[in-house]
Amino acid sequence: MVKIYYDNDADLNLLKDKAIAIIGYGIQGRGQSLCLRDSGCKVVISELEGTPNCEQAKRDGFIPVSADEAAKSADIIQILTQDHMQAKVYKESIKPVLKKGKALCFSHGFNIHFKQIKPPKKVDVFMVAPKGPGALVRKMYEEGKGVPSLVAVFQDATGEALKLALAYAKALGATKAGVIETTFKEETETDLFGEQAVLCGGVTELIKAGFDTLIEAGYQPEIAYFEVLHELKLITDLIQETGISGMRRRVSNTACYGDLTRGRRIITERTRREMKKILKQIQSGKFAREWIKENEAGRPNFNRLLKEGDEHQIEKVGQELRQMMPWMKK
Repeated sequence: MVKIYYDNDADLNLLKDKAIAIIGYGIQGRGQSLCLRDSGCKVVISELEGTPNCEQAKRDGFIPVSADEAAKSADIIQILTQDHMQAKVYKESIKPVLKKGKALCFSHGFNIHFKQIKPPKKVDVFMVAPKGPGALVRKMYEEGKGVPSLVAVFQDATGEALKLALAYAKALGATKAGVIETTFKEETETDLFGEQAVLCGGVTELIKAGFDTLIEAGYQPEIAYFEVLHELKLITDLIQETGISGMRRRVSNTACYGDLTRGRRIITERTRREMKKILKQIQSGKFAREWIKENEAGRPNFNRLLKEGDEHQIEKVGQELRQMMPWMKK
């Protein structure tokens, strides 16, 4: 049975005398840092000098320091650099200063679950993972609300790891919405699967396949773009707000009937079998090993595939059509 924690389950006072280091002031790092500070926490920021993120931290009133200095001075060390950089930052700047009683915090379990980071037994290791980008975390906090989050404990050295994690979540405003208990394994494997099979990999290939099908049939690229990419936001917004059933009752009956009778011809049993293969490769660590090796080699496949995607016709058409949409311009 799922366990969900709320405000009454968390004690913010547990953070009162603790310094929190945020390693990496990106979108999530900024959102969490500002919320923590406004919740009365002492926050130390680590970011590379001269980078846009470092300058943003300064504008926000922080004085960024090196990762080792931040880790040395903190009781809780939240690592929010990109996945492929976390092990390096940990080994070089955090591991040497870890002492009994300190805690490591993560918002994604990749490096712990796949053993790229192996913390000593003397420290707590927990996760607080907001289910939304840092900007949304901050926006909801400012409105007195919160973003639903996940909480997990990998290592409980002090016997207080879960309480500490919930206090951290409360400082982000997450316990106002609800914090669901999970494990590092579950969060990591489901997150990777969602990205690969549905949210990123599945969706982008479906869009391009639909676009290519219409182009090959002789339709104008601009019309194809609107039908298979631009209008996708309308549908995903409806699904997010009302669920799949709610979306089906808010589009035309024609669209709904097409959904009900044709969707399974696109997502076939073969597709489902391939999804299971992708999940098994995640569970076995094959994908993690592949991604780690890709980074060690300088990302040759990553860069090649990214460039190929940039050169697809849908990108040129989309760039031109978005100029017609003033609401998308910053």
